[in-house]
Amino acid sequence: MGNLKAIKNRIEGVKSTRQITNAMKMVAASKLRKSQEAIEAARPYANLVGGMLECVKKKNSQSIHPFFLNKQTGKSALVVVTSDRGLCGSFNSEIVKRVKAHLAENENVDVICVGKNGTVALKKVCEVYSDFTGLFNSMDFSVAKDITEIVLDLYLNKEYEKVDVIYNKFVSAIQQDIIFKGLFPIEPSNEEGLSLTDFLYEPDEDAIVEELGRKFISVEIWRILLESSAAEQAARMTAMDNATENASEIIDSLSLKYNRERQAAITGEIIDIVGGAEAINE
Repeated sequence: MGNLKAIKNRIEGVKSTRQITNAMKMVAASKLRKSQEAIEAARPYANLVGGMLECVKKKNSQSIHPFFLNKQTGKSALVVVTSDRGLCGSFNSEIVKRVKAHLAENENVDVICVGKNGTVALKKVCEVYSDFTGLFNSMDFSVAKDITEIVLDLYLNKEYEKVDVIYNKFVSAIQQDIIFKGLFPIEPSNEEGLSLTDFLYEPDEDAIVEELGRKFISVEIWRILLESSAAEQAARMTAMDNATENASEIIDSLSLKYNRERQAAITGEIIDIVGGAEAINE
């Protein structure tokens, strides 16, 4: 009977776990819908500002702004975007793995961590230049501006060759792609069909590029944070859905084991009763 009680207690424990994982799945699904709406609102503006910069670069023949300049300094920075919370599958571990591989192949890389998981993991293997945690609890555009200031300082004032970013891009509820891309220098696209009309700049071309560049990086980082947040919720929803299904399978398995143990106990008792009755009759 002691074994039956242990199995029953375990079944109750797994049922409680299943309730928690199912609740977390539903919360993640609700947050995912909000994150998707925020991404859809941010993407068009970011794309248009980027297109304007690309167009200016295509036509820029008089001066070279630092935003477009390919410097050879041997120094670079990497912005690593992870989540503050866990329980989202391999969402964080895959990015940390990619970053470690990048650091092993490249020297003089300053790491800027956004998200607690990446910060904790990477501080064990490298020096983190700056970190931001707790941002995803209340998403605000001002956070993107704070990160932008650090990125601009590294690229413009400390003569860094490039600034890259790695993050999870939201594709669908079941797919998140790891993206490694450059923030600086800003590279124009190879798209054809741009207008050949000459522009008149007021006050001047460099001032326009300076303003557009700062806006572009701020909006781009904000879009990346939104993408990562949506991808995190999608990954957590999938992970909790899998955990809920696994819990159900464990409950079924334990229930079957419980019924077999109980049947064996009942059978044993019947055998003892029959054996006792036969002994009395003899």
